Amino acid sequence: MKYLKINPTDNVAVALVALQTGEKVVVDGVEITINAEIPMGHKFALTDVAEKENIIKYGYAIGHARVAIKQGDWVNETTIKTNLEGLLDYEYQPKDISLDIPNRNLTFKGYKRANGEVGVRNEIWLIPTVGCVNGTINSLAEKLRMETQGKGVDAIVAYPHNYGCSQLGDDHENTRKVLRDMVLHPNAGGVLIVGLGCENNQVKAFREILGDFDESRIKFMETQKVDDEYEEGLTLLREIYDVVSMDVREDVPLSELKIGLKCGGSDGLSGITANPLLGIFSDFLIAQGGSTVLTEVPEMFGAETILMNRCVNKNMFDRTVLLINDFKEYFAKNNQPIYENPSPGNKAGGISTLEEKSLGCTQKCGKALVKDVLMYGERIKTKGLNLLSAPGNDLVAATALGASGCHIVLFTTGRGTPFGSFVPTMKISTNTPLFERKGTWIDFNAGTIVENESMEQVKERFIDYIIKVAGGELLNNEKKNYREIAIFKTGVTL
Repeated sequence: MKYLKINPTDNVAVALVALQTGEKVVVDGVEITINAEIPMGHKFALTDVAEKENIIKYGYAIGHARVAIKQGDWVNETTIKTNLEGLLDYEYQPKDISLDIPNRNLTFKGYKRANGEVGVRNEIWLIPTVGCVNGTINSLAEKLRMETQGKGVDAIVAYPHNYGCSQLGDDHENTRKVLRDMVLHPNAGGVLIVGLGCENNQVKAFREILGDFDESRIKFMETQKVDDEYEEGLTLLREIYDVVSMDVREDVPLSELKIGLKCGGSDGLSGITANPLLGIFSDFLIAQGGSTVLTEVPEMFGAETILMNRCVNKNMFDRTVLLINDFKEYFAKNNQPIYENPSPGNKAGGISTLEEKSLGCTQKCGKALVKDVLMYGERIKTKGLNLLSAPGNDLVAATALGASGCHIVLFTTGRGTPFGSFVPTMKISTNTPLFERKGTWIDFNAGTIVENESMEQVKERFIDYIIKVAGGELLNNEKKNYREIAIFKTGVTL
């Protein structure tokens, strides 16, 4: 198959392979001559489109024609313009949704924590309250790895960051919330929190926002208050290690799994292969009693009404409207255009407008009802589909998903990226050439959906793979120890 017309009402189709100038394709019984080379993942016009007439993809308008477009023309960012502008008024028009997916009573091998939560990894983390001690935690982590040879735990990881001091108001609180969420994450069997002593994010105050915790697994050190931070730090880490190394995996119902949904470096196949696959998996996991979280609020713009009308009630609709408009106002307050998207990489991959990107992006959350809306730094408290306030930036959004309590982040990409967040970050390619070229980046290939495999077949392989990863199989970012955090910076720096 050389092309795909996604919805019967579409007036563009997507090239599944590069189409050459003069090549002829037959769409809905009509022979179309290709007027220019169409790269894989890009669009071509199925009919003549008048200037200012809407371009339709996925059954929705993704913008309008800047100029008259002829049948067979390449449709890209130079010939199409967004329809979006300013703040919008929304009306709740709820959809009656029933997934009708059976519960298969599946399990994975996880770590049961004393507080009732479950982890998919049993790692020791070193988390600084402030960036001034980044070098200290890196050295301590390396010393413990050398001393233990990594035996008995899944990983020993330091997570440096630049914040914890010289921040004010909500910006400071966001840092504290994300660090708190990391400390309490069930993928961490134990945590050493390292402070300096004079920072805004004081260790004593930070300790208080953790609530109840296991003092044998979570320990603190203020480097200004000890004579030798390396000796003291290693003593504390050895105590943590003695406890964490005794943990074992047990059978856990799939209903305990919490999965983050993310995309980056998207292309024209994202909304055809990998993102719909995540949507089908999201619906499946929710039907098993599990939870998924969709974020990247700026990449909901243009498709937000689809999510709003799937809200479980009017209150959730109102919170989703606030989620969208708050982010639009954030752009406006910083004197930035609200709809300055997609990125250069997206455009090179075949995505021309924010509507097109958003309609593909939101497919990651399937068709389930929206059960809750989380602000940045909030943790999952309601099972099912959650929306989370965070920007589209890959590492910031992936960190926010992990902080919300997600065990794993599923990351679809058409162009590829090697990064990993502080939870396992699975890369799913939208196309086979990327998977074949970047096998050390990509963990799962969804490109076969438009080649030789049905969506149902790929879905079953995908479910099996996620259960294996939840049970301890390492992803590429873990094998290479690509693990980072990025906290959303929103205010002034003193």
